[in-house]
Amino acid sequence: MSSSSSDKVRASHILIKHEGSRRKASWKDPEGRIITNTTRDAAVSQLKALRDDIVSGKSKFEDVASRYSDCSSAKRGGDLGSFGRKQMQKPFEEATYALKVGEISDIVDTDSGVHIIKRTG
Repeated sequence: MSSSSSDKVRASHILIKHEGSRRKASWKDPEGRIITNTTRDAAVSQLKALRDDIVSGKSKFEDVASRYSDCSSAKRGGDLGSFGRKQMQKPFEEATYALKVGEISDIVDTDSGVHIIKRTG
């Protein structure tokens, strides 16, 4: 690895959008019918339940992401690839950099919705 890439991280995430999300549509819900009727609290509850399943070993992060995430990265099991600082929304960036490789974040709020993040590199 070159030294310039050492400040980059790689992560996967699961995004649940809600009525407060900047863009109220996704590959799962192109019309935004579900998203516009989902409160932030409901999105957080859903995400917490999914996180519990992953942490307990009942489900795999990638499988949950591909089924439930409102991000197009769902097709890749939630993988966002590598990114450096200032490429993601600030709360997302800070949460990712705070994780060790293999760790999964608590709920992270951004303008896109609520996320859990798994640092993979």
